[in-house]
Amino acid sequence: MSAPYETVATPNAPSAVGPYSQALKTDSLVFLSGCIPLNPQTMKVVEGGVEEQTEQALKNLTAVVEASGSKLSHVVKTTVFLQSMDDFAKG
Repeated sequence: MSAPYETVATPNAPSAVGPYSQALKTDSLVFLSGCIPLNPQTMKVVEGGVEEQTEQALKNLTAVVEASGSKLSHVVKTTVFLQSMDDFAKG
């Protein structure tokens, strides 16, 4: 009997920095968590402000979604955390 899910991993996004996977995939769903603005090569937060960090986080999210065999147009929910609500208007 196979597992009800498989882990998703890609070198095009930062490796997990905690006890979790980049994503878990079931037959019809993919779950991602912790898409943070790390450069996958250096594992350091990208330089710049909220715009640059958002761009990197979205690149990482895209890499993991595509590694799962899906695409961004299939994403149905995201949760975004901001350090300052003043940054909300910049998005």
